[in-house]
Formats: sequence, structure tokens, C-alpha cells
Amino acid sequence: MNPSQLKFAKTHEWVSVEGQIATIGISDFAVKELTDVVHLEFPQTGKTVSVGDEMGEIESVKAVSDLYAPVSGKIVALNSALQGDLSPLSDDPFGAGWILKIELSNPGDVEKLMSYADYQKECESH
Repeated sequence: MNPSQLKFAKTHEWVSVEGQIATIGISDFAVKELTDVVHLEFPQTGKTVSVGDEMGEIESVKAVSDLYAPVSGKIVALNSALQGDLSPLSDDPFGAGWILKIELSNPGDVEKLMSYADYQKECESH
């Protein structure tokens, strides 16, 4: 996926929307900050989340970081391929490194997220 076509949360999650389904991952900036990712804790499918809810953890050799819901809805799919191989998170964070899919309960949540250009500015300010 082209990052310029995605929306971003300040907490480094990206969102791609197709119909009522939002695909969620973490940005290349976040992966580089974490360095070597060693574990990903997925939420349960079927779980309902609201914007800002914790929905899992990503652990690196440096730190453990929470994954936050950038949109509200029901978790409908997990990228099970990551359970055996976390390399797509760093090798292809905007493609094969997607983490989960949420069926949107409030499509307007997406409009509150940042564009890629705004997200890059946000990252540069840290």
C-alpha cells in the first residue's frame, strides 16, 4: 500500500479503509523506533473496540508498546501469518505487515486521523 493513501493515528497505527472494513498496522517510523520486534500480542477476534482502546501489544528488544484502536468497531480478522514470522512488520509495514481488520461502527472516525504528510510532521517533532 502507498502510505500517502493511508490515515494515521498519533499512536503510530495506520488505517486503510475498503467498504466497512479498516485494515490496521503500525507505521515504518514506529517499527524503526522499536528496532527488533520479538513478540506481537493480538486481541481476540469479535472484540469490540472504541477509538483509543488498547487492543494488543508489540514487544521489541527495547520496549513493550501498546497497540491502540485508531477507529471504533469489531475486530474481524487477524494477520495470523505474523504469529510465526514478525519480519513483515519491518520489511513491509504498509502491506504484508498489516496486523488486524476492524469492521467500522463509526466510519467518521477515519476522518479524524492524520494524513501521511501530517503524520510525518508529527514524527519529526518528537
